[in-house]
Amino acid sequence: MDYFIIVVTTVAGLYFHGWLYVRIRRWMDRDLALALAGGDECKKAFMLQQLENARAQKIKRRDLPQWLEAAAAGYPDR
Repeated sequence: MDYFIIVVTTVAGLYFHGWLYVRIRRWMDRDLALALAGGDECKKAFMLQQLENARAQKIKRRDLPQWLEAAAAGYPDR
């Protein structure tokens, strides 16, 4: 019974750490997209859409900052 408790708590702890790691990465990516948008609300929505496009295209995380910067540069100014 002691081993069962140890295994369950270890698995739960590993799952929690994995979940937290993924959430922090997503928050960092979202923060980067919003930082590139500045204070413009329309550009924020555009950049969040571009972040979703990057995820759909499976852009590697190391290439994401450059990809988002290029997307921000391509934003049509009004």
